[in-house]
Amino acid sequence: MNRRELLWNMGGGLGGIALAQLLFEERLLAQVTLRRPRAKRVIQLFMSGAASQCDMFDYKPKLIERNGEAFDPGGEVELFQSDPGVVMRSPWEWKQHGECGKWMSDLVPCLATCVDDIAFIHSMVSKSNVHGPATFMQATGFVRPGFPSMGAWLSYGLGSMNRDLPTFVCLPDARGFPPNGPRNWAAGFLPAQHQGTMIRPGRAAPIAALHPPPDSFVDAETDASALALLERLNTAYAESRPGDARLEARIRSYELAARLQTSAPEVLDLAGESRATRALYGLDDDATADMGRRCLVARRLIERDVRFVQVWSGADNAFPRRNWDSHEDLERDHGTMGRSMDRPAAALLTDLKSRGLLDDTLVMWTTEFGRMPCSQGARGRDHNP
Repeated sequence: MNRRELLWNMGGGLGGIALAQLLFEERLLAQVTLRRPRAKRVIQLFMSGAASQCDMFDYKPKLIERNGEAFDPGGEVELFQSDPGVVMRSPWEWKQHGECGKWMSDLVPCLATCVDDIAFIHSMVSKSNVHGPATFMQATGFVRPGFPSMGAWLSYGLGSMNRDLPTFVCLPDARGFPPNGPRNWAAGFLPAQHQGTMIRPGRAAPIAALHPPPDSFVDAETDASALALLERLNTAYAESRPGDARLEARIRSYELAARLQTSAPEVLDLAGESRATRALYGLDDDATADMGRRCLVARRLIERDVRFVQVWSGADNAFPRRNWDSHEDLERDHGTMGRSMDRPAAALLTDLKSRGLLDDTLVMWTTEFGRMPCSQGARGRDHNP
């Protein structure tokens, strides 16, 4: 065999091996079924202040059995305020619910009726047991400020499904902002147009500065003319400064604000909702009216293809407590927060399911961390990351 024959035969052999491998890989690729993600939209219900998992959905029979005993975790425990107290059972009773038999406490009787539609994750941990950093962790994935929130990333990566409404909407509690305030729904280092648009449905002006004040000399026609002039000036200015992302973001924000003047009132007008729907969300009960209104608005936004809606339960710390941070009296403070959240959250799941929206909407119920199985003082629970 001469040199040419050797190279030809070897080349053919190596080529055959390569071809066989390529054909094998093609067969493997043909067997792979590409799975399209089911979720097109997200609603995040955020329990600010750290809701207690062992008083709602994480049933611990040993807490009942060992109630009042010295707490021995078998190692170091990272507490926030004090040394651990005694083992403390939940003040609420527990029952199994649904076909899945999930144990739920009677703090959340309405959510207990929805357990077959809920996936419970009991293995979550936080990198911090301090409200501010842990809330950042839940909102952005980092304990430090300055990073884009989850909704901002979705807006940036996937874009809008409805050009007349924001891609990311935040509905804070009427009692006030959570720890970190609006930084929880900020865009971080992404263009500002991707930050959450804050809407407060219970107020006379749900979106700040969207319309001129009622006593202003500016009427609707003048306002529209001013916005049109502003758009022309911004466009001309941007043409002389190509690539300025901040300027582009500001122009997009002004354009969205102009469209919101006509689209937002229709979304926020609940007058067309049936009496049964209003009752479902608890709009006629002072304890549930605020959370119920915001959950109903969340459904209406999702119906109109807003990608990400964040609904907050609880504000920053104050006394008396106005969030889930129950250091002093768990039964009192969680009782108040549970009553305000339980019915609206269950109504949201029920309503979405009845309209077929739960098939492609992910609803997340989250909190920055949990609470300890032992007492703090006589009746509270400390942080448990």
